[in-house]
Amino acid sequence: MAQKPAEDSSGYWYPTGGQHATSVDVLNLLREYREAEAKMRARTRSSMRMNENDLLALRFLLQQQRHGKVVVQKDLGERLNISSASVTGLVDRLVKSGHVERRPHPTDRRASIIAPTVESDREVRETLGVMHQRMIAVVDSLSTEELDGVAKFLSGMVGSVEAPAPHDAQKAGGVTDTEPVKVVHRS
Repeated sequence: MAQKPAEDSSGYWYPTGGQHATSVDVLNLLREYREAEAKMRARTRSSMRMNENDLLALRFLLQQQRHGKVVVQKDLGERLNISSASVTGLVDRLVKSGHVERRPHPTDRRASIIAPTVESDREVRETLGVMHQRMIAVVDSLSTEELDGVAKFLSGMVGSVEAPAPHDAQKAGGVTDTEPVKVVHRS
């Protein structure tokens, strides 16, 4: 693993590591990854002339299309956690830009489905394809044991971030973050 020397760590208040990555080193690398991903998303939004919700909507539409599922505006609103008026504006923008189109619903004459255009699928593949190939190559270079370790780590991190803060959970009468996080392998 490529790693920075411990003294470059932004966790200056923690003891510095030796030859092996420390917990702080790993968390700093995760932070660096998140920052790099945020910059990549900004570049993608800029090159495709979209805002964050537009890009998230298009990604969701492309995923659903690959799975043979139809999407209506209500599905987008639920996915993005935005109002029906905001979804209408979002879809109008994406239709105007040529990224999606409204089509008749196959079973409900009152509804329209929202589908990505062939051109938007091509644009996303061109914009992100090389990066995805590099990411797949990194994953493919890992052994089965390393993949298990990464999956355990990432699912644990997801659980840690999704766990409510103690004061939020107590207000809702729910679980606090003092309980152990369940680590689940997702496929």
